[in-house]
Amino acid sequence: MSTAVPKASETAQREVKDSTDKNLTSQPSDDVQSAPPEVLLTQMITGSLGAQAVYVAAKLGIADLLADGPKSVGDLARAAGVDPPSLYRVLRALASCGVFTEHDDQVFDSTPAATLLRSDSPGSLRDLAIFMGEDWHWQVWGHTLYSVRTGKPAWKQVHGEDVFPYFAANPEASGIFNRAMTSLSNLAIKAVVEAYDFSGIATLVDIAGGHGSLLTSIMNANPFLRGVLFDVPHVIEGAKENAAIKALSSRCDLTTGDFFVSVPAGADGYIMKHIIHDWDDERALQILSNIRQVMKSNASKCSSHLAARNAPPPNTKTFSHVRVSTLRVSCRQSHRTVLSRRGLRKGRRTARREKTIYHFSFWHLAGKPAVFI
Repeated sequence: MSTAVPKASETAQREVKDSTDKNLTSQPSDDVQSAPPEVLLTQMITGSLGAQAVYVAAKLGIADLLADGPKSVGDLARAAGVDPPSLYRVLRALASCGVFTEHDDQVFDSTPAATLLRSDSPGSLRDLAIFMGEDWHWQVWGHTLYSVRTGKPAWKQVHGEDVFPYFAANPEASGIFNRAMTSLSNLAIKAVVEAYDFSGIATLVDIAGGHGSLLTSIMNANPFLRGVLFDVPHVIEGAKENAAIKALSSRCDLTTGDFFVSVPAGADGYIMKHIIHDWDDERALQILSNIRQVMKSNASKCSSHLAARNAPPPNTKTFSHVRVSTLRVSCRQSHRTVLSRRGLRKGRRTARREKTIYHFSFWHLAGKPAVFI
């Protein structure tokens, strides 16, 4: 049986090589380097204000209210049940950044950026904006200094328990988190599906796959493929409501468990997306060991990183590696060390979609392509 290989052509790989090397480092982008230092630093210092403004608009569903055309701030405030002058100040600030546009008489309309805050928009980022701004999440980032001083998770300091037990005990927060993770998956799904040839894989397991958006997209593009969605029980309960999961029920199994204990055995391919960097080296090694023990000798795995070219400062790609579960910085060297300790050797590919470059890291096991996402 053949193993999965990337479909990206050598020409496409050469085309993105230079920018790939740049994006995989922690060096500032050209945009960051060209900005006056006082402008750059001020943007970073006040960045939380913009994030909260976007959160407020997303939480109140302002973009949904503007779906059928411009509305006055009074109409918007009545529909959202909030104070008109206060809402006006938030929307005016967002309009100055290109999120919404303001007309005469305090009338607001949508923009391409605002459209991404609609709940029904393809590629919507509304759930991600809500997740980043919710008080129970926002407080954790306010304790970053605690993590830097102690090396301990800020989440547990704030909430008294680790992040995933917290979600298990708080269904509303868990739903927001899982919908936000689906939003993140949607940013990379098309590139993953187009970049890889899954024809050598009969059964693919998505480890900690959430509500299954990535797995079902791969399965829809590869009708020969069987899938196994693996996650903790309360997440799988939510996945059962996913229409894409229901449509693929004849060849997609839903399995619960704890990846620190064991994972589904005997598949041809295993996928993880945004998982390993959530954990310290010891626990990351445990996850990898459990997968290594049950892999077929010709099994495949895949890893992808999303980096937007020409993005405005700050370099959010680097900030995204400060994870909410630990608020500890992960880096490529740490990932390389952890993976190599399980006999995996690294390769790399890239794919381009419009102005975005996707980085795919391959980890080879006994000469076979191994991929972690």
